[in-house]
Amino acid sequence: MKLSLFITALLSCVLGFSQVYDPEHVKAKAVTLYEKALDQLKDGDLKEAVPVLVQSIKEDSNFVDAYLSLAGALGQLKKYDQAVKLYEKARAKDTTYFILYNLPYSINLAGQGKFEEASRAVDAFMTYPKLNERSIKSAQYRKRCYAFAIQYASQHKDTHYDFTPVNLGDSVNTAQSEYYPSVTVTDSILVYTRLGEHGREDFIESRIDKKGFGQWKTIDGDINIETNKGALSVSQDGEWMVFAADMIDQGHRSFDIYISYYTPQGWSEPQNLGPNINTDFYESGPTLSPDKRALYFVSNRPGGYGGRDIYVSYRQPNGKWGPATNMGPDINSAGDEQAPFIHADNQTLYYTSDGLPGYGGSDLFVIRKGMNGEWSKPENLGYPINTIENEGSLAVSADGLVAYYASDRSDSRGGLDLYKFDLRPDIRPFRTLYVKGKVIDKKTNKTLPSSVELTDNSNNKALMKVQTDEMGEYFITLPTGKDYTFTVNRKGYLFYSEQYELSKKDADSVYKKDIYLQPVELNIVTTLNNIQFTTNSYELPRSASIELDKLLQVLNENPSLKVEIGGHTDNVGKAEDNLLLSSSRAKTIVDYLVNKGISLQRVSYKGFGATQPIADNNTEAGRAKNRRTTFTIIGL
Repeated sequence: MKLSLFITALLSCVLGFSQVYDPEHVKAKAVTLYEKALDQLKDGDLKEAVPVLVQSIKEDSNFVDAYLSLAGALGQLKKYDQAVKLYEKARAKDTTYFILYNLPYSINLAGQGKFEEASRAVDAFMTYPKLNERSIKSAQYRKRCYAFAIQYASQHKDTHYDFTPVNLGDSVNTAQSEYYPSVTVTDSILVYTRLGEHGREDFIESRIDKKGFGQWKTIDGDINIETNKGALSVSQDGEWMVFAADMIDQGHRSFDIYISYYTPQGWSEPQNLGPNINTDFYESGPTLSPDKRALYFVSNRPGGYGGRDIYVSYRQPNGKWGPATNMGPDINSAGDEQAPFIHADNQTLYYTSDGLPGYGGSDLFVIRKGMNGEWSKPENLGYPINTIENEGSLAVSADGLVAYYASDRSDSRGGLDLYKFDLRPDIRPFRTLYVKGKVIDKKTNKTLPSSVELTDNSNNKALMKVQTDEMGEYFITLPTGKDYTFTVNRKGYLFYSEQYELSKKDADSVYKKDIYLQPVELNIVTTLNNIQFTTNSYELPRSASIELDKLLQVLNENPSLKVEIGGHTDNVGKAEDNLLLSSSRAKTIVDYLVNKGISLQRVSYKGFGATQPIADNNTEAGRAKNRRTTFTIIGL
C-alpha cells in the first residue's frame, strides 16, 4: 500500500524531463508542507496527510506532485470521485509528466465503475517506452480486469439495480471491526465476529425483529473463552455453531474448525471436528448446510488447485463427519477461495475468489446445485457488489432478498462495519420452504434416528432422502410450488406416509412436523393416506405406489407378518354398491402386493362400505376422510 501511495515521488525521478511542469520551481513553503505530508504517508497516516497536501496546493496551485500525492491518498481512502478529479487536474497541467500516472488514475476510474475510461487510461500508460517488467504485468492485470468488467456490463444491460448498502447501526457496529456475518433460517439472529484489543476476537449476536436489530451482546457460554478465533457460522436452526480457531491444546496446527452446541447455559465448550476435517494446515471459513449434513470450509492442505480451496465433508448416520473432499477445479482456482456461505435453500453457495476472472482482488461468486447434485460454474456477482477492492464474506437472508456483508465504507463506525443491501434478483437463491421436526416412537415418545424420504407428487419421483440426526431430528428445504409425500420407514415399525399440500404455502416459511412411528403390533390399523380413488372407481391412483411400496418393504422385512386390506367409503349412494366398491378397491391393493411377490397367504381383503366412519358424513371434509383404505396387522 505504501508503495502505491508514494508512486508520485518515485515517478518524479523516472520522468526527469517535463514539457511544462518543473518540480524545481515549486514554492518553498509548498515543498515544506509536501515533505511533511510524505512523512505522514510513510507512517500510514493518510487522513492526517490529506489536509497538509491540500494546504501545499494552496501555496502553489501548479504543484503537480502535490495533486498526484493527494489523489493517491484519497484513492487509498476509497474517495474515488475526488481522486479522479485531482488526477485530471494534474494531467491538464502537464500531459507528458502524467503518462506514468495513468495506471493509478485508471484504478480510481474503475473504482467509480468507469471501466471503459479506465481501459483507455491503461492503454495510455502502456505507451511509455521504458516500462519495467513489473509495471507491464501490473498494467496487463488491470487491463484484463477492465475487459472482464466491460464484457460483464454488456451481458447485463437490462439489469436495473440500485446498490445502496445500509449500515446496521450502533446496535450492531462499534469503533472496532465487525465481520463474518451469519443468520438463522428464521432471520431472527445475526451472529458475527468482532476484533477487540490486542487482536482478541469475540463472537457477537444481535436479535432481529420487526423493529430491526437488537442491541449486540457477547455470545454466552464457553465459546468465547479462546481469544484467537475468526470465521464462524450458525446452523439454520440456531442450535449449532461452527467456527475457526487456533487452540493450542486441541488443534492440530494453525487454525482448525470447531463446533459448539446451544444449551440452556449458553454455548458449550468447543469441540475439535477431528482429522477428517482438520489437518496440520490451515482450515477456516466453515458453513453448515441447513440440514446440518454438509460442512463446507477452506483449507490450504496439499493436493488442492491453488492456495486455499473449498472442501466439503458429509455427516454420516452415526453423527461423525466423513473425509473432506476438494470441490474441484471448476469451483477452485489457482488463487485463494474463501468465505463460503451455503444458503438455507441448500442449493446456492456464495464465496470469494481472487483467482477467477473478476474486477481485481477478491470477488464474490455464486454457484448453484442442480437436481443431479452437480454444481454450476461460478458466476461473478458483478459490479457494484464486486469492486476493485477485496470483497469479504457474504451472508444471505432465508428469503433471499437481503444480503449482509462487512465493509469499511465512508459511514463506518470504525474499521469494518456490517451492512445490508438488497440482492439483485438474478443472483438470489431459490425460493424454498423449510420443514423440520422429529421422528418419534408413538408408544414411548422416544426419538428415533430414521430416514425421511420425500416424493414429488406431480411425477411420483423421489426428490430426496434425508437421514435424521442421532436425536431423530430432521430439517428439509423444499422447492416452492409443489405438493409432496413424506414417508418414513424403520425396521420394527410400520411405515409413515402422509401427503403435504405445500404448493399454496408461503415461500421462505418454516413448518414443523413431528412424525410418530407405530411399532409393529397385532391388530394395529393404519390408513393409507396417499391412496385416494376417484369416484366410483377401483383403479389404483397414480400416487398409490409411493405408499404401497413402503408397505411392501414392511412385509419383506417381516416375513411372518400378515395383513388385511380394508376398503371404506362415505355414505353417499346405496349401501350395497358402497360395499362392493370398497371390496373391489381393497382387492386391487392385494393384487398389487401379490404381483410384487407377496404370498396370497399373507394378505387378505375386506370391504366395509360406509359401516365404519371416522368422521362426520354430513360434510365434504368428513366424507373425504371416510373414503379411505387401511391395513390391519392380523398375524405376526
